[in-house]
Amino acid sequence: MTFLSILCALLIEQLKPLRADNPIYAEIKSLALRMETWFNAGHPRHGRMGWFLMMAILMVPTAAIYWVLMHYKLFIAAFAWNILIVYLTLGFRHYSHYFTSIQLALNAGDEATARGLLAEWTKLDTVGMEVAEISRIAVEKSLITTHRNVFGVFFWFLMPLGPACAVMYRVAEYLSRAWNEPEHMRNEAFGQFAAQAFYWIDWIPARLTAVAFAVVGNFEDAIYAWRNFADRWQDEAIGIILSAGGGAMGVRLGTPAENAAKVLPVDAATVDTTDVEQEVLPGEEPSVRALQSTVGLVWRALLLWMMLLLLLSGAVWLG
Repeated sequence: MTFLSILCALLIEQLKPLRADNPIYAEIKSLALRMETWFNAGHPRHGRMGWFLMMAILMVPTAAIYWVLMHYKLFIAAFAWNILIVYLTLGFRHYSHYFTSIQLALNAGDEATARGLLAEWTKLDTVGMEVAEISRIAVEKSLITTHRNVFGVFFWFLMPLGPACAVMYRVAEYLSRAWNEPEHMRNEAFGQFAAQAFYWIDWIPARLTAVAFAVVGNFEDAIYAWRNFADRWQDEAIGIILSAGGGAMGVRLGTPAENAAKVLPVDAATVDTTDVEQEVLPGEEPSVRALQSTVGLVWRALLLWMMLLLLLSGAVWLG
């Protein structure tokens, strides 16, 4: 049932992508905002209370409905419930139109349009960006988004609570951003637990995604980049995914400051980080071709995940 649920949800999403601004997501965002308003009194334990209550509100009904359907042997209804939850938690097509449009704009030589699309997608200041930087950021955003919206969901959907765990992963990922990234929330104690919780929730999925990229890409370069450069990102999970993904494609990802962080002297302000990056990072500078390589890498990794899910489901069924 797990494999078929994911397969059906992926097929439905290809035909009818779920918009990122759909009403269900809007309600969850509104609930997260209310939780922050109610519980944020400046102490980490308040963030922990808000996090667990948010998870209980969303996970308990999801698990209860699935349990009731399975208990009364309503397998078709349980199957449909699984498909619905996977469809709502997956995001394979949520932002793919940005990536595709950026790729088309760069292929046509329209850098201004590509910058505008990238700014809308990433909320970054893209004024004056060259093609290499536009390509690099688009590739990085695509790899991280695919992991968090697809592969991480796959992993947690395989857990015993199934749909409830998939909900937990996606909500935990959102709370780690919503309670830490906005200007009014940065460096506040309230969001610390949400960030720590998602770090551990994503610990295994991030590494499995990196392994998948290595298997379907250049294995040796991916593992080499993972072992030697992953810890040079501030976010460990992002470092693992981008270093392995970049190595698998033979593309240099990450900003000079991040990639050179471990080889610069204390007085880094006087050092040209570009030279250091070129010295220590393998791979080519990102270009428009890197966007096409990213599409191939993601699809091959997706097929690998689906093949493994099929084998696992078959083993469970025969067992």
